[in-house]
Amino acid sequence: MRTIDAALSLLKPGLRVFVHAGPSEPRALREAIARDPERARGVDFLGAFIPGLNATDYSALAPDARVTATFITPALSEGFAAGRVRMLPKSYSGFARWLADNPPDIAILRVAPPGPDGRMSFGLNQDYAPIAARHARAIIALVDENMPQVVGEPGLESARCAALVEVAEDLTPFPAAPPSGTLAKVGANAATLIRDGDTIQIGIGKVQSAVLANLFDRRDLGLHSGMIDDAIAALAEKSVLNNRRKSRDAGLSVTGMAIGTRKCWDYAMDANVRFRAADYTHSATIIGAQENFCAINSALEVDLFGQCNAELLNGRQVSGAGGFHDFQRGALAAPGGRCIVALPSSAGATSRIVARLDNPIVTGPRNDVDCIVTEHGVARLRDLDVDARAQALIAVAAPEHRGALADQWRDLRKTL
Repeated sequence: MRTIDAALSLLKPGLRVFVHAGPSEPRALREAIARDPERARGVDFLGAFIPGLNATDYSALAPDARVTATFITPALSEGFAAGRVRMLPKSYSGFARWLADNPPDIAILRVAPPGPDGRMSFGLNQDYAPIAARHARAIIALVDENMPQVVGEPGLESARCAALVEVAEDLTPFPAAPPSGTLAKVGANAATLIRDGDTIQIGIGKVQSAVLANLFDRRDLGLHSGMIDDAIAALAEKSVLNNRRKSRDAGLSVTGMAIGTRKCWDYAMDANVRFRAADYTHSATIIGAQENFCAINSALEVDLFGQCNAELLNGRQVSGAGGFHDFQRGALAAPGGRCIVALPSSAGATSRIVARLDNPIVTGPRNDVDCIVTEHGVARLRDLDVDARAQALIAVAAPEHRGALADQWRDLRKTL
């Protein structure tokens, strides 16, 4: 075993270094760089840093350091504006392919202590860690006694590691606030689209948790998702989510990471939970083979064509595509599949149903839109023509904005 400071002697200017992110981001790495910034001079740190969960900008910790990321988190926004952070516009599955095709020089992974087979589990986040481990030229393993030993991708062998470092870090909790008010109404409306026996997917966020809060009267739900949270664990605890009817991975909850509190972490260690890398969880082929698959995601705004923006707020990049498009396309390919995009109809005095997106970035294209849900109802768009789509979306907009949207559509329609 080495100290983290000794292990970081492997870092050199110009190297590309993958960093375990999400619930597995290692604080020991950040603290070691802060103690001696010269160790990370000129390093490009790669990762899928999650908004709201990961709060480190590695490009700000050392001279000439850079970050390559698929999400722009609040912590990365200043570095992105300054040009120190490079944003890759990749879906989750796209970043998995990119990582395999562009191997990092070093992968820094926070893992569990060796299990009975001698391998170290990739722990609570297995979206990209196994891919980075397969392809990186060297691995620094931070062996954390607090990291759960979960069942998933084949773990890491110590012989594969250039350095092993013992750490003991508390797991980072990410509790979800109970839904109320408008979000509760959005969740209740979206839940009407979910049937007994469906296999569901959720993204991170309050809206998705609000949907799950309305599913306790369902039977035999399954899970194939990029993540689990406390709300998923609660459904499993009541046997609402039991995976009995899944057409693929029957009996198993399949996920990439666990974001929540102790309830979620305990469920992550359940014998019927399997953690898989993003090239499995976000594969459109795998998703499309799952009968009655229902994707549940959110967006910042939706225009009257059905185009979804889940990345830009007031023209600024505040997130990334994530798994939005992967699950949208997979759900539409699945027999009996559905894709739900749920959002409040307005933010303050601003409508989130808009005539057309004001920015050039579209997270979810109109060709793949299915069901848009607000607190005012459900707009089923999949088989509607452009005029019927606009009418359906205006009907679920906030009442005070419907007249203006109808006028804007009338003017916009003349230009088509």
